[in-house]
Amino acid sequence: MSAALAGLTLLVIGDSHFVTQGYLVTTLHENLQRQGARVVTYGACGVAAGAWVSPRAVSCGTAQRIGNAAPRIDRSPQARSWSIDELIREHRPNAVIVGIGDPMAGYHQRELPRGWITEEVRSLTLRLQANNMPCIWVGPSWGTEGGPYFKTFARVREAADFLSTQVAPCQFMDSTAMSRQGEWPTFDGQHHTLPGYQR
Repeated sequence: MSAALAGLTLLVIGDSHFVTQGYLVTTLHENLQRQGARVVTYGACGVAAGAWVSPRAVSCGTAQRIGNAAPRIDRSPQARSWSIDELIREHRPNAVIVGIGDPMAGYHQRELPRGWITEEVRSLTLRLQANNMPCIWVGPSWGTEGGPYFKTFARVREAADFLSTQVAPCQFMDSTAMSRQGEWPTFDGQHHTLPGYQR
C-alpha cells in the first residue's frame, strides 16, 4: 500500500459514472484506499452540480459507499441526491473530489449551455468555499462518439475547457489528458467498460 494519502479522509461525489458496481464507485474508491485514504463515495445519476446543494429526486439511481463496505445502490423512485453541507458535516473530509461533467455538457443541444453550467457549478463551489473545503473537480472523459447520449469529442473538449475556467477554487483535473480519443472503451458512448474505469 502506498502511504501517499495516509490519514486523509476523502469525500468523492459524482454523476452516473459512480452509481454502478465496477464503475468509479469501485475502481476510483478502491484505488484511493490503496493509497492510504479513508474514502466515502456518493453518486447521483444524471443530475448537475446544483443537485448536491438542493437535494432532489434522481430518476436513474444513486450509490453510496463508505470505506470497505459494499456500494449501496438505490434505483427506486425514492432515490435522491445529498446535500454537500450535510455530507461534509457527517464525514469531516480533508478534501472533496467532484466528478460531475457529462450531465452538464448538453450533448443533445446545439450549443454548450454555458450560462446554466456557470450557475450549477457556482452553487456547489460556493458551498465548498463556505465549508473551507479543498477540492478537485474531475472533468468528462472522451468516451466514444455517438450512442444514446450523442456524445462527440468536440463537445467533450469544449465542455472540459469551459469547466476548467468555472470550478475555482477547486483545482481542475482534465480527464481528456489521461487517454487518447476513444482509447477507453464504452458500451454506450458515455459509460466505460470495466477496463476503462480501471484505467
